[in-house]
Order: sequence, then C-alpha cells, then structure tokens
Amino acid sequence: MAKNIYQIRNSRKSENILDYVLLVFCLLLIVMTVYPFLNVLAISLNDPIDTMRNINFIIPRKFTLSNYIYIFEENNLGGAFVMSVVRTVIGTAAGVICTAMLAYVLSRKDFYFNKLFTVLFIVTMYVSGGMIPEYLLITRTLHLNNNFMVYIIPGLIWVYNVILMRSFIEGLPPALQEAAKIDGANDFIVWAKIVLPLCTPTIATVALFMAVGQWNSFMDTYLYARDLPTLQYVLYEIMESATIKVDPHVQASQLQSAVSPMSVRMAITILATVPILVVYPFLQKYFVGGMTLGAVKD
Repeated sequence: MAKNIYQIRNSRKSENILDYVLLVFCLLLIVMTVYPFLNVLAISLNDPIDTMRNINFIIPRKFTLSNYIYIFEENNLGGAFVMSVVRTVIGTAAGVICTAMLAYVLSRKDFYFNKLFTVLFIVTMYVSGGMIPEYLLITRTLHLNNNFMVYIIPGLIWVYNVILMRSFIEGLPPALQEAAKIDGANDFIVWAKIVLPLCTPTIATVALFMAVGQWNSFMDTYLYARDLPTLQYVLYEIMESATIKVDPHVQASQLQSAVSPMSVRMAITILATVPILVVYPFLQKYFVGGMTLGAVKD
C-alpha cells in the first residue's frame, strides 16, 4: 500500500514538472511571437533619431507621431486605401465563388475528366509559364493595362484553395445531393442551396487567404496598373523614397521632426498589417475549422 502511494506521489510530481516545462515553453513561444510586433510598433512611434541609436525595445522611449505624419502628409493615401478595399472585397468575393464552383465540379464522381483536370491544376502549382509570358498575356492578349480587372481576373483561382474546398465537399454526405436531385434540383441549385451553405468553414478559410493576398499585393500594380495605385503600392513607393531628413546644421530642437527610413518602414508595416489583424479574429473559428475539416477525409 505504501509503495503504491509513493508511486502515485512520484507520478504526480513528474506531471507537475512536465506542466511547468510546458508553461515555460508556451511563455517563451508567446514572447518570441509578440516581441517582433511590439518592437515594430514601438519603433514606428519612437523618435527616429533615438531609434538610430538602438532598435531593441518594445516601448517607445521618445514618443512621437512624426513617422505617421510624414506618411500621411507627403502622399494622398485616401484614394489608394479605397482602391485596396474595393479590390480586396470584389476580388475575394469573385474568387470564392469561382473556387467553390470549380471545387464542386471536381468533387463530382460522375465527372469523367475529374482526375485529368485535377492533375492539370496541380501541375500549375509547380510549373508556370514565367513572368514574360504572363506579362504578354495580360498586356497584349487581354489588354488589361491600367484596367481594374487586372486586379480580379488573374487571381480568381488558386489551386490550393480549390483542393482544400474540393476535399471538404467530398466529405459531405452524398445523400444530401441525391435527395435534392430526386426533388428535381439541377446542379446549380444543388451547389447554391445544398453544398455552399455547408461549406462555411472552408469558405471563411479561402476568403481569408484571398483577402490577405489581395490586400498585400503590390507587384501587379507596379507592372500593370500604376494609374490605379493601391495602398500597398503607395506605401512601397514611400518606403523606397524615404531618406534621412536631417541636416547636420539644424538645431537639436528641430530633430523631433526628422524621419528615417527605418522608422518609416516600421510605420508602413503597422499600417499594412492592422486591417488584417482586425479582420482575422472574426474569422479565426471558421479558419481553424476549415483547415482541419478540409484537410481530413474519412
């Protein structure tokens, strides 16, 4: 009896030690995750001259809004912000609809070319035509130069999203679609009223992927649509053109208005990141569920 009690106590001690180790590990992981963001935020709100001395801190030592004032005063970000929001909303909505349609077709067992088209789509994930053929296709064949549709059409289908949604649809009970067919519903009605409402987790996941891609994209603006600048492109130009606006002969009291490339880059990073951070918590539940259910098949 005493031996059993001793063993139970030892097992509890080992479990407690393991709990403490896991706690310390999780705390370290949180610190490693949160520190870079806090550091970027602190630098963006810190005096640029003070930042040039040391950038390793998480609280602004000399608080200032000069970095953000420089960004908003030197450039008209209002129109670029609206353009980014419009392209993100329209591009995400159109992409989700097209992805869901294609995924539904590829999930159908009675589609004869199911495997062939799936292989062809997967090949495009590893092999592409290259930048020059893509540029010629968009500019000379589709004539999308400085056209808003250049933000929408090339990004309608992402193969990874199609595979994710197709896997989820294949896991749905086939009896639901069969019952709808017996009631006289066609494929579009089955897709719109039966399949699509059940795909909420994967739709949220795909929408988040596409929204982040649309919001962060600036290379398509640089190559094809400089007359339709987005927020990311304008911020990219600001970051590229930022210089140290400090004259060695100015008074020390005037240094507070100076900006440095480091401070401007960090302020731009915060401006580009915050909108996604605001949206993500509302989609987190569906995002986790979509990644789990869409990737596992019985």
